[in-house]
Amino acid sequence: MVKLKVTTVGSSTGVVLPKEVLARLNIGKGDNLFLTDAPDGYRITPYNPYFERQMSLVRRVMNERRNVLKELAK
Repeated sequence: MVKLKVTTVGSSTGVVLPKEVLARLNIGKGDNLFLTDAPDGYRITPYNPYFERQMSLVRRVMNERRNVLKELAK
């Protein structure tokens, strides 16, 4: 568990993430984070859940239509 402090950043409010958290999330200045609902509160992740849903649909279609894609690749 990491304790975070809410602070003022210019005219906004923000949370400062320690270096260890940035390293574990593999993110840096300018990267995006996504706050999603979780059963016990919220979850912060560098992965876009909407993009992940789209990619799972694409993978499913690619598996189902593998032969068509092979023919198109010729």
